[in-house]
Amino acid sequence: MSLIRLLQRKPDGEIVFREPTSGELPAYAILSHTWGEQEVIYQDLKKGKEKCKTVNKAGWRKIQFCAKQAAVDGLEYFWVDTCCIDKKNAVELGAAINSMFRWYQNAARCYVYLSDVSKPDNGVDDQREWEEAFRNSRWFTRGWTLQELISPRLVDFFSSEGGRLGSKLSLESKICEITGIANKALRGDALSDFSIKERRSWAEHRNTTIEEDEAYCLIGIFDVSIVPNYGERRDQAFRRLEDEIHRMYKGVDFEQFAVGLNLASFPEATQFVAREKELSKMHELLQDHSSRSCVILHGLGGMGKTQLAITYARRHKEKYTAIFWLNANDEDSLKLSFRDVAQQVLRHHPSNSVLSSVDQDKDLDQVVSVVKVWLDSPQNARWLMIYDNFDNPKTSGNPDNSAVDIRQFLPRSDHGSIIITTRSSQVRQGIRIHVQKLPDVREGLQIVSNMSGRKGIEKDPDAIALVKELDGLPLALSTAGVYLEHVTTSFSDYLQLYKTSWLKLQTTSPLLDSYEDRTLHTTWQITFDRIQQQNTASAKLLKLWAYFDRQDLWFDLLQHANSVDDEWIQKLTKDELNFNEAITLLCAFGLVDPDRSPQQQVGARGYSVHSCVHSWIVFVLNKEWDKSLARLALTCVALEVPDTNEKHWWLSQRRLLQHATRQAFFIVDAKVDVDGLYWGFHNLGDLYSDQSKLAEAEAMYLRALEGKEKALGPDHTSTLDTVNNLGILYSDQGKLAEAEAMYLRALEGCEKALGPDHTSTLLTVNNLGNLYSDQGEKNMRAHLTESGQKFLSMMNIHLGEYKGRAFYVEKERY
Repeated sequence: MSLIRLLQRKPDGEIVFREPTSGELPAYAILSHTWGEQEVIYQDLKKGKEKCKTVNKAGWRKIQFCAKQAAVDGLEYFWVDTCCIDKKNAVELGAAINSMFRWYQNAARCYVYLSDVSKPDNGVDDQREWEEAFRNSRWFTRGWTLQELISPRLVDFFSSEGGRLGSKLSLESKICEITGIANKALRGDALSDFSIKERRSWAEHRNTTIEEDEAYCLIGIFDVSIVPNYGERRDQAFRRLEDEIHRMYKGVDFEQFAVGLNLASFPEATQFVAREKELSKMHELLQDHSSRSCVILHGLGGMGKTQLAITYARRHKEKYTAIFWLNANDEDSLKLSFRDVAQQVLRHHPSNSVLSSVDQDKDLDQVVSVVKVWLDSPQNARWLMIYDNFDNPKTSGNPDNSAVDIRQFLPRSDHGSIIITTRSSQVRQGIRIHVQKLPDVREGLQIVSNMSGRKGIEKDPDAIALVKELDGLPLALSTAGVYLEHVTTSFSDYLQLYKTSWLKLQTTSPLLDSYEDRTLHTTWQITFDRIQQQNTASAKLLKLWAYFDRQDLWFDLLQHANSVDDEWIQKLTKDELNFNEAITLLCAFGLVDPDRSPQQQVGARGYSVHSCVHSWIVFVLNKEWDKSLARLALTCVALEVPDTNEKHWWLSQRRLLQHATRQAFFIVDAKVDVDGLYWGFHNLGDLYSDQSKLAEAEAMYLRALEGKEKALGPDHTSTLDTVNNLGILYSDQGKLAEAEAMYLRALEGCEKALGPDHTSTLLTVNNLGNLYSDQGEKNMRAHLTESGQKFLSMMNIHLGEYKGRAFYVEKERY
């Protein structure tokens, strides 16, 4: 960067030059404006003798404004381009053009003086008075003001009268709308994070007085350096600019290794929703060309890993001499991909003797070898290789003979860039980025809107409900969108179909170009087959998951299944080590994620599956519904219900509630064999009752009562226990007559079976006494049923005696 000549405002108001020195640079302000008539130039200030003519020029007003505003901000020095560069000195002008971006970047403050925006000094700060003029200001159309907007950290906008309009930050939304520049660029993010194409687009509608300046004004935006050559014409200036950009990113000898991007070899990715966080991280990891960089995109199938890699490659293609796409699904596919690479290189460099000497149809191993030699060339260091669908890596725990050892297909040299996409978290050849579901509902709505052609759905409640159900999975969202494109089905009707006829809906949906070999109902089958090959218990666990809620499955819940005859379920639930082994494999393939919710405060860590994967487990893996597995799940949930005297019982019950809700759904739909499970219904009734879900509790208690009456008889103590609980429940619901009837039945039964002084009998007496007490002594007999009146007469006790017996019960309990 060349030395900068500053202006200094002395205490008496005189403005003089501070000539460039190699010493420490003082803090300074800098002016951004558009040139007009009668600008003050370097020679005007240098002469000094004709100062009266200088101050009478129209441009002097801007210099005075900058000096005064700098003084207000505590700055003695400032810089104005019209007079601080000797434009008659070609060397100085060239150095200034190559340094100007950094001069603005290093300024303490930048003042944008808008000569065509007026702000009346009426004491009222109303943006509406100047907003239209601001939007139409000539300043936003000039080439040189682009870097003056982007590079300074602090930018303030002023009217022609010198009134402050706002800052780059406060006016950000308006500026983004006017210029099309991303807000991250305005906020100071590294410009290298933005593609060359995007940065060029910022200047598309800007112009300059001199045609070559259209290229020269972008020197700082691309962080290159070229010598200005006025008279070379615009096209030649841009050619030289592009050459410098390519040399910076691709190296000095890039032409001899340059291979044009072959989009025909790339999968389709037309409806990708930008994952800016992941793209920024990828760029951060891959931009260093001093050594080999490798990024691994791993995650569940259908998350958009391939589309993410494609988007990165297309966004940053100017920074690489060559980008190649390889299918890493198996070794044969990889070898054919290397042959395709060799053919692409030869089309651009037919004289390459090493590649042309190999028979590409017969010896594919040799093709792989010579392509790697070409990639290993020390001068060929700016390529990008994308290994897609590396889903079957050769590992110590993978018995599949067709598993791929990707090390055999990686170049040996310590340069170049590599992206690997995989469903396996066990791939360790680079820095891993976990590609997860789209976190923002708006992104899901965008995919559905793009694919279906239905616009204006951002606030449609049915569309939002559908997108939430699909839970950020790009493949599911795209499938829904392409289906809705061809039918008149509403969003709510599609959601209903999705829940009730999932498999049929998926098999009748049109195929997606970007997933040409897969659909939502087949995309995870290959992964499942590999899991089954490596650990049958893992596959069995995944299939069993259909009968539980998709969220928060943990070992203690499943261990109640260890009494079943199934060998693999016995192995799975034998101990926690076996469970951990099985669940770890599912996590490694991205089908299952460990829960990291800070709300979970009790028990072992749970695991969850994505809602779409759970639907696939239900409708594909369990296409033939297994009532025995449903019964097993119901048994596990019922046995896990904690008693209220256990530690953290409420939290444990709360955790179990979603699984109980799923079991209730199976019970209502007769999807589970419930013979003999009356005890389980009773436990679920307790769970719902303790969690204040009284209607659900009533339904479970009634099922339990019906089962116990048939299996044990109406007077069995277990039956009476359920009767008593129903009495408590009805009392809580305010159904006093029903509560009384249940208490009286329980009391009569307990007295017969256990005697009048048994604690169970006395507890029922306590409950009945509380019921009558809550009604009040005066109203008690009016509310009693006939049997209740008779019971009181026979017992010959009044309300006070009930309270006495209730006290006795409490004493006995504690």
